Amino acid sequence: MKIGFDNEKYLTMQSEHIKERIAKFGGKLYLEFGGKLFDDYHASRVLPGFAPDSKVKMLLQIRDQAEIVIAINSDDIEKNKVRGDLGITYDLDTLRLIDAFRSIGLFVGSVVLTRFNGQPAAMAFKKRLESLGIKVYRHYPIEGYPYDVLHIVSDEGYGKNDFIETERPLVIVTAPGPGSGKMATCLSQLYHEHKHGVSAGYAKFETFPIWNIPLKHPVNIAYEAATADLNDVNMIDPFHLEAYGKTTVNYNRDVEIFPVLKKMFMNIYGECPYKSPTDMGVNMAGNCIIDDEIVKKAANDEIIRRYYAALCDKRKNNTGDDEIHKIELLMRQAEISTDDRRVVAAALKKAEETGAPATAIEMEDGAVLTGKTSQLLGASAALLLNALKYLAGIDDNTHLIQPYIIEPVQDLKVNHLGNRNPRLHLDELLVALSICAVSNKDAEKAMRELQNLRGLEVHSTVILSQVDINVFKKLGVNLTCEPMYQTKSLYHH
Repeated sequence: MKIGFDNEKYLTMQSEHIKERIAKFGGKLYLEFGGKLFDDYHASRVLPGFAPDSKVKMLLQIRDQAEIVIAINSDDIEKNKVRGDLGITYDLDTLRLIDAFRSIGLFVGSVVLTRFNGQPAAMAFKKRLESLGIKVYRHYPIEGYPYDVLHIVSDEGYGKNDFIETERPLVIVTAPGPGSGKMATCLSQLYHEHKHGVSAGYAKFETFPIWNIPLKHPVNIAYEAATADLNDVNMIDPFHLEAYGKTTVNYNRDVEIFPVLKKMFMNIYGECPYKSPTDMGVNMAGNCIIDDEIVKKAANDEIIRRYYAALCDKRKNNTGDDEIHKIELLMRQAEISTDDRRVVAAALKKAEETGAPATAIEMEDGAVLTGKTSQLLGASAALLLNALKYLAGIDDNTHLIQPYIIEPVQDLKVNHLGNRNPRLHLDELLVALSICAVSNKDAEKAMRELQNLRGLEVHSTVILSQVDINVFKKLGVNLTCEPMYQTKSLYHH
């Protein structure tokens, strides 16, 4: 993969910048961590070279100074809100995050239930966490939030919240998803710390939008496409422009809330340490872009992928058109179209030729391969075999898996497990291929090439099964699909 981002520089620069911010506030900093700490694949796609676990690695460089507080909205627990990318509820993801942090040596100090109002599911989750030895605190809804500053910054506002007892100078406040109350948690803590005579500070870590690249840079447009469902809008930070005469980029929610935050700081400390929303941030990603053309191309690719994802979401869930229309507008701003995704035309052409679903993949050298539907294999499975043979230098006519091996698997699926589709899905294909690799040198060579699929582009002419989608995701392949199903059934699973 062509690299446009210096990950090692980022790790060093980011950790040092956070240390400087801690020192600025006298040794105690609450850092609101936006976005994903683990598995930030959006960042790795739009900034080639950015490792999905970069933020965690950065924190590991200052692990002795840091502790984690996880905020979760009690209403989200009550509603069983689900993370779309993982398919698990927010409360279960909280447990997953705790395990993940602990497994790499980061200290999780506690969990805070925000907007707590005695919700039964939230109370049950609190008991579950406490039975596991995890400290749990409650923060309550505050009438007039966020605009009635005098009430919020008082004993009847933040003062009613539990004070989260922390041990280390850097407190990372993160959450399983947006709307969890991370900022309110940080500000509540500042109020309580001040009451305890401790001078603590607040800062915000958001990877996107990147503040020191142009407003209409494809990376920032890609962030708007990724958050089209939230209706976030990138904009010039007017407060930073007025204070310093410099143009920087932020997003609408931070710009809109800054006057309120400024008043809160004034009420807590008597002064505000920041002159703009940009001042609050600590993100150094923009300083680590080393090839802007590579990054621009990657970001434009991501915008198109987000467009196809919105189309498929509408087809699957009957959602409205607002998200689609917004991304179409962003594509016009970036001066790109679906024609720029080469695999789309190749897949559609193969489907037209065969009269059945087809797929296409673009290799690193620019070659575009296709996969067609057959009696033995679905189009995705056929494509995967073709790609592995191409990477391993194996003749296209070579059978990596003999038909006599596939046929018993089909018999098992249809006659014993009740499946209607006899063709092999990707997971079944990979199991069969790994078995063949024991005695087949070509199959063994092909298996070794799986790691080289990461970052390649794939398009399908139909919405794939969740099994195939998950396997492509695990292989690191960037998948898009046409917004239609293979059959006209009402139920698709």
